[in-house]
Parts: sequence; structure tokens; C-alpha cells
Amino acid sequence: MASTNPTKNQIKQLKAHYTRLSKGKDSLLKIIDESELSESVFNSNAIENSTLTLKETERILMELEISRDISVREVFEAKNLARVMEYTKSKSVDSGLSMELMLLLHKMLLGNINDDYAGRFRKPGEYVRVGTHIAPAPEKVESMIESITTDYNSDSESYFTDRIAAFHLAFETIHPFCDGNGRMGRVIINYQLARYGFPSIIIRNKEKQGYYKAFEAYHVSNKTKLMETIISLALMESLHKRLAYLRGDTITPLADYAKEKQHSVNALLNAARRQTIPAFREKGVWKIGSGSVQELK
Repeated sequence: MASTNPTKNQIKQLKAHYTRLSKGKDSLLKIIDESELSESVFNSNAIENSTLTLKETERILMELEISRDISVREVFEAKNLARVMEYTKSKSVDSGLSMELMLLLHKMLLGNINDDYAGRFRKPGEYVRVGTHIAPAPEKVESMIESITTDYNSDSESYFTDRIAAFHLAFETIHPFCDGNGRMGRVIINYQLARYGFPSIIIRNKEKQGYYKAFEAYHVSNKTKLMETIISLALMESLHKRLAYLRGDTITPLADYAKEKQHSVNALLNAARRQTIPAFREKGVWKIGSGSVQELK
């Protein structure tokens, strides 16, 4: 199911503002990306059941000590994922999506974690499942990944977020690697967005049940709408955040704004989740910029 015209129009308008305001402000955009790196790493790893908190993830990426013993694996999961995310930002302009790129990113992701699996697809005998979904046989993985990559790169008609959603659903269904499939899939989403000139998005751990439902809808009835919606909403939120900073807005917690304007906090939070107001999250707290605030009836 294709994205609706209202969604396309909203993204188009936000992108136009973003392109216009971004000129000459690369350093600010870099700072925004750097400031949310730990949040991106934390959420992607948490979806995969990492025990690290956001604060612990921040301290690991800053090479600071943390107050409890954690596994060496979780330290490398945080550091490696941050490295991959930063690498893809710098390389997105160089080349399109390919199997060679996926294998390189996967090698970076699993280095010092499981070098036997790093940088290669599943071999014969290496079967995996996600919940009740059993991934295709290893012998089929390479041809299936090649097929969905070719389909993605050759599709010039579908709306870009629909293409990205369809690829993500197919990629995770194939589950081409023995480990790291979820994190790789979300890295690829942001690589694809960057190729279209968009900022990165965060798929949040607190909303993973909706994320899982999107895969269930795809596996049961081949429906892609839920994933399309997840990616579109996350993209609008990412654009709203950057626009607020590019304008030099005063950033206010949504709860404080609601109190000041005597609005219902719950109503504003619901609107924020639907992205019908220009709100965005920082470290899980919904906020809004002064330059984009519109009175709500």
C-alpha cells in the first residue's frame, strides 16, 4: 500500500524547508547528528535486548567509566554500531546500496564480537528464526538479497519511503546474517534516506511492539503499510527537530508548552505521535520549537 498524498505533501514541504535552511549550516547539522548518536545506538541495541541504558551508552561512546560491570560484547555492540552509523553518513554520497556495502558494514558491526560471522551471509546449516518466523534456507540468502537489492535500485516509480519500507521488511524476513540483522537493517534505512538527502531517523525501543506488528502484517498478509507509516512518521519527526534548530528556535518540553498554553498534555502528545504538530523527541522527551508552534483548538 502506497503512502498517502497528505503524507507525501507534508514530507515534501518539510524537505523544502530543510534544504533551504541547511545552506551554510553543515556544522550545525553535524552537531545535531553527533548529539543524537548515542540515542540512536541505544535504541537500536535495546530493540535487540541490550541491557545498556542510554546514560551507559553515552558514557561508553565517550570512553568514560560506568558504574556497573557489563559484558565486553555490549561495549563492542555500542562502539561498533556508532562507528557504522558514522561511516554510513560519510559514505552515503559515494555509492548506492549493494551487497558489497552490506557485507562491509556487517564486518564493522560484528568485529571483536563474533569474527566468525562478521562480514558474511549465513552458510549451509546456519538456520535462524525470529519469533515464529523461520528465515529462508542459507543456500537462498545471497540470491534473495541480490534480488531485493536489484528491485530496490531499479524501482523509480514507488515513493521513496515505500521503497525503503519494502526493502527493510524483505531484508529482515530473509535475515541474511547469523547475527546483527536488526541493527544492520536499521543502518541500511538511514543509508537509504541519506542517499535521498534526508537526515537519519530513530526507530525507538519503546515503540518496538508496533515495529514488530509491522513485520507480522508483512509475514501474514504481505502488507507494508505499518512499516511505511513508522518510517514516514520518524522522518517527519527528524525533520521537525532539525528545522527547529536551523531556525534558532527556543526548544521547549511539550509538557511545559501545554501548561503555558493551557492545552491538554495528552492531546498534544497524541498529536506529536501522529506528527500533526511539529514536535520531536530528545532522550525520550517530547519537545517543540518556538518558531513552529501553532495554536491548537
